[in-house]
Amino acid sequence: MGEPLRIGMVGAGKISGAYLSTLARLPGVRLTAVTDLDRGRAEAAAAEAGGEVAVVEDVAGLVARDDVDAVLNLTVPAVHAEVALAALRAGKHVYGEKPLAADRKEAGTVLAAAREHGLRVGCAPDTVLGTGTQTARRAVDDGLIGTPVAATAFMTTAGHEAWHPDPEFYYRPGGGPLLDMGPYYLSALVHLLGPVVRVTGASSRPRAEREIGSGARAGQRFPVEVDTHVTGILEHAGGALSTLVMSFDVRAARLPRIEVHGTAASLSVPDPNGFDGPVEIHRGGGWETLPVSAGYPDGGRGTGLADLADALAAGRPHRASAELAAHVLDIMLTLMDAADRGTALPVTSTCERPAPVESAGD
Repeated sequence: MGEPLRIGMVGAGKISGAYLSTLARLPGVRLTAVTDLDRGRAEAAAAEAGGEVAVVEDVAGLVARDDVDAVLNLTVPAVHAEVALAALRAGKHVYGEKPLAADRKEAGTVLAAAREHGLRVGCAPDTVLGTGTQTARRAVDDGLIGTPVAATAFMTTAGHEAWHPDPEFYYRPGGGPLLDMGPYYLSALVHLLGPVVRVTGASSRPRAEREIGSGARAGQRFPVEVDTHVTGILEHAGGALSTLVMSFDVRAARLPRIEVHGTAASLSVPDPNGFDGPVEIHRGGGWETLPVSAGYPDGGRGTGLADLADALAAGRPHRASAELAAHVLDIMLTLMDAADRGTALPVTSTCERPAPVESAGD
């Protein structure tokens, strides 16, 4: 690889720390500029990054800089598309936090702008590029479980208000368990089993209000504006059926994160919100742990951006792509529509199954 891809970071909130930690140890990328609505946060991020990192007044100033090749978009979801479009129109590649956009129309606009300007757009989650999901994918691709028949994916919690001092946004339009955590699980399922062609859904909202459990506002109640328990059946293009449960209404559970079942064996896949973890297979004689065989080792937030930088240098598609993110967004929105209507609905978008990560730097 030649010179590192020079990165301008927009947004220096809590998640930025995880990215800064990863980017500091990746040779293919270099942070050169940062901006945030709170200049103090931008200055703190620049200091944490070390080296010569410019603190820029606003997004317009950052995307105009000659020392920025790509924009790392860590803003709030409501402005993901706005910032991405500003970067693309300025001739910069983009990598952003999930979701890609607030709705299908915005996502389509971002994809169209990337094509128009001949630029790359990547999107989290990149956890699926780690050794956990990728080792599981290799087991599926190598035929260790036979023909995939079904998968299950569960994310259950009692809700975030017990620990988050300002949890209201999780319970407003654009929030809820599916849009909050679904991208991790659905991205993993697409890597494992391919795109989704149809969904059936059901959802509920057991409580009209929630109570803040910590911080200065503990005891305050707030309204719940979205469904907080979502279930779905996903039909993959290859024929496998996935069962999905995303909930803020489960006090405790012993459910696995993801399992994939085939005609010859079953596979236990680690939490897709992490980069690693044991992958176990059951072929009839008990569970056994598979050796790590694929994926970026020691992954962290920003691995997908490094993969994009390497893809640019190698002239190959990047794996944490906007096309995958747009398909995942469409799956979630279609599932919510299906739940509202009480029926099955087709998923009109699709995407290529990303290339596997055979080894670090592949």
